[in-house]
Amino acid sequence: MGSQEDFIINNIENGIDEDHKGLVNGTNNMNGENKEQRSVGKAPQNLSSSMVRKKSDPILVSNVRFQMLRNFLNNLQEVILGTKLAVLFPAIPLAIAADFYHFGRPWVFALSLLGLTPLAERVSFLTEQIAYFTGPTVGGLLNATCGNATEMIIALFALHENKIDVVKYSLLGSILSNLLLVLGTSLLCGGLANIKKEQRYDRKQADVNSLLLLLGLLCHMLPLLFRYASGVSNSYATSTLELSRASSIFMLIAYVAYIFFQLKTHRQVFESQEEDDEEEEKAVIGCWSAFGWLAGMTVIIALLSEYVVGTIEAASNSWGISVTFISIILLPIVGNAAEHAGSIIFALKNKLDISLGVSLGSASQISMFVVPVSVIVAWIMGIEMDLDFSLLETGSLAFTIIITAFTLQDGTSHYMKGVILFLCYIIIAACFFVDKTPMNDSNGGNLGNVLELSSNYYAGVLFA
Repeated sequence: MGSQEDFIINNIENGIDEDHKGLVNGTNNMNGENKEQRSVGKAPQNLSSSMVRKKSDPILVSNVRFQMLRNFLNNLQEVILGTKLAVLFPAIPLAIAADFYHFGRPWVFALSLLGLTPLAERVSFLTEQIAYFTGPTVGGLLNATCGNATEMIIALFALHENKIDVVKYSLLGSILSNLLLVLGTSLLCGGLANIKKEQRYDRKQADVNSLLLLLGLLCHMLPLLFRYASGVSNSYATSTLELSRASSIFMLIAYVAYIFFQLKTHRQVFESQEEDDEEEEKAVIGCWSAFGWLAGMTVIIALLSEYVVGTIEAASNSWGISVTFISIILLPIVGNAAEHAGSIIFALKNKLDISLGVSLGSASQISMFVVPVSVIVAWIMGIEMDLDFSLLETGSLAFTIIITAFTLQDGTSHYMKGVILFLCYIIIAACFFVDKTPMNDSNGGNLGNVLELSSNYYAGVLFA
């Protein structure tokens, strides 16, 4: 027992000695840490000063500048060279030079028209890039606003020059181009590329757009019918103008309801085939870079649009082509370049829902948004612009909408439908090519003198 007690006492004493040594060592470590902390406490000042010195280092500044230049070149490659229409970009400086050195006005018109083609397509690309960062709702609204920026800018400049007929005919031609040329060639190319496949699409989207187009047609036809019903009364012009302005307000209300329907309550109707693609696609440029490029291209579009509006009569006289044909056929082809290319590409991939959304959506936007906005802007500017597009133009619009609605009623597609729509566009283009009705002068009213006399004659025959 005594030996065991001695053994236990020796272990306790050894443990106390080890604890004492550990305490002493811990105290020393703490003192060391305090010294290190005191030494580290001076380190941030030295570190910050060294960082300042590094930021001002010429090598780092050159690296930052190199990175900025690299990002700019990458954006330049994506925005300017990222489209097959990039070969037309040289027409922009050539148009500016032609105007500066007072070349022939037809040359300025032709070069401006060519320059607007890639710009219209790139504006659509930039709005899609911004949509990746802003979300689907804001992106959809931005696309709905900027989708037809070229047509809107041309219309505003034409209003500023008091060329009401150019505004009417260019917007009418844009609707005809989207419904017959863009949709027709899409169905034709898609049918030939997928000739052994059954091409189907969701009729719901087509029905909604067809209803919007029919509502817009009603608002265009009522002023025309009212003019014929009034006979030769002098008060019809004021009444037609008031009716057109009221109709424009209701058209905008309908378009806002359509945007809410498309982006909020029934988004699944308009996104049936886009879900798989949206997961794979990513933005290729930054949000603010896209905004900067969009602002710059909008300025260039405004400049070229001013050239186009100012030289359209000179080009018409030089080429022997009526201003009506240029406004209804040539200008919309340029403005709808983005829709045309995109719609055909999706049709070739057998994604008709997206093709219909591009062509029908753009036509609905022109009819229910751009046209009434033009009327209201003209109202604010003190210009008497109404929705009376005259008999031939309104009749062409009516048959176009009816033919398109019948074409899309069964939910299936084949290349023959595209052939019919495309040939309808060719026939209408030939009609306006041979139409030599003179345009209004700068002080004119809503119709030319020849058209006014013929309208009064037919009105007297019909309502005698």
